Amino acid sequence: MLSHKALWHKAWVETRSRFWIGAVILLCSAMMVVFAWPRASDLLTSAAKVELNGDLGRQIRQALQLTSEYRGYAWDQWFAKNLTYMGTLFAALLGAGGLLSAGSGGLFLLSLPASRDRLLLTRAATGLIELFVLVVGSSLMIPALSPAVGKQFSVPDTLVHSLCLFAATSVFFSLAFLLSTEFGDTWRPLLVALGAAMLIALVERAVGDSGLFTVMSGASYFRSGQVPWLGLVATVSVSAGLLAASILNIARRDF
Repeated sequence: MLSHKALWHKAWVETRSRFWIGAVILLCSAMMVVFAWPRASDLLTSAAKVELNGDLGRQIRQALQLTSEYRGYAWDQWFAKNLTYMGTLFAALLGAGGLLSAGSGGLFLLSLPASRDRLLLTRAATGLIELFVLVVGSSLMIPALSPAVGKQFSVPDTLVHSLCLFAATSVFFSLAFLLSTEFGDTWRPLLVALGAAMLIALVERAVGDSGLFTVMSGASYFRSGQVPWLGLVATVSVSAGLLAASILNIARRDF
């Protein structure tokens, strides 16, 4: 029987290049958000003096008010924007590819002395751990570097927002993972998962500030201190359902 260590190592080798690329990009992006604050603060102060009328003016004033303080600026730029976009991208990228992918060894993996369930669960767990490290590790750069610009950002707040983001982005990881049990390449699962993310974002914007991406940003926690427990349970349930469907899909395949 193939050892657990060998399975974990195989899954890590398959995904490590994506993980390291994501780590570098996210860490650099978090640093840029923090060190852009002094310049952004000057620009926001100047913009607040401009008279704006109408509905567009109201929306701009609300955005300026939100980002006029460092906590609002950091949340808006990092958790509600940069990490939401890039977290979704890297979640889908880590989930894409799998037992049917030529890059992962393809059908050769299925000939190894390990059950399909075990192979699939190890691959899924590896990807989710990598996604968790990317989201939480890069986010902790915000409170770590904030003193360099004379500001503070709460570590507990960072962890809550990070967990919201991880739970929500895991949906796109799991969707790409499921699609990878149907397609033998990396690009189709990745593009379909990202297309689904764009469609969900457009629908949410049309119907109002509620849904998956609102949970992802932790908006309710930022505004009122309320953790979106219902949304978190829903996202975790959807992710678990997609992963379970992946296992069933591989189990029924005749290789």
